[in-house]
Amino acid sequence: MNTEEQELTQPGTEAGLDINTDENAAGNTHLNEPVAEESELEKLKAELQDQKDKYLRLMAEFDNFRRRTAKERVELIQTAGKDVIISLLDVLDDCDRAEKQLQANDDIQVQKEGVLLVFNKLRTNLQSKGVKPMDSIQADFDVEKHEAITEIPAPSEELKGKVVDEVVKGYYLNDKIIRFAKVVVGK
Repeated sequence: MNTEEQELTQPGTEAGLDINTDENAAGNTHLNEPVAEESELEKLKAELQDQKDKYLRLMAEFDNFRRRTAKERVELIQTAGKDVIISLLDVLDDCDRAEKQLQANDDIQVQKEGVLLVFNKLRTNLQSKGVKPMDSIQADFDVEKHEAITEIPAPSEELKGKVVDEVVKGYYLNDKIIRFAKVVVGK
């Protein structure tokens, strides 16, 4: 058979035309129209839609991040003092023991020693957490650290403008003032 006869015997072919009805069959002309190239506008629209999708995903991810960090922050604030409270529970236990001893024992010297031990343990615990007392007596009055309750005549010339008495002690927490000292200033 020659090539003309083969073309006539194949279904869907006419003499001289090479048209495939099956897209998987070999041939150079198909019944389906060739896909037209996308126009520039369609490409830009697709790219814009892709960028919008990426933007929405990024915003959702950021929103989730913001919610998660807000939740973690609330949890951190609620449990921030946990370590301090746990360390103070030992002091509270010592206070309970001291109270029992005060009721059971009439020796004032033993009671005094027990209470002083509890006070020292409390101070040590707070110092280990970064709490330091402020030294104000005979220091220059500083508005940044002290709150003047009253002024009294200075007992000596060198105490003018200085702290004469401390009504309420001031404290630092890791070198940051957490409570101002309430003081009496000499004038």
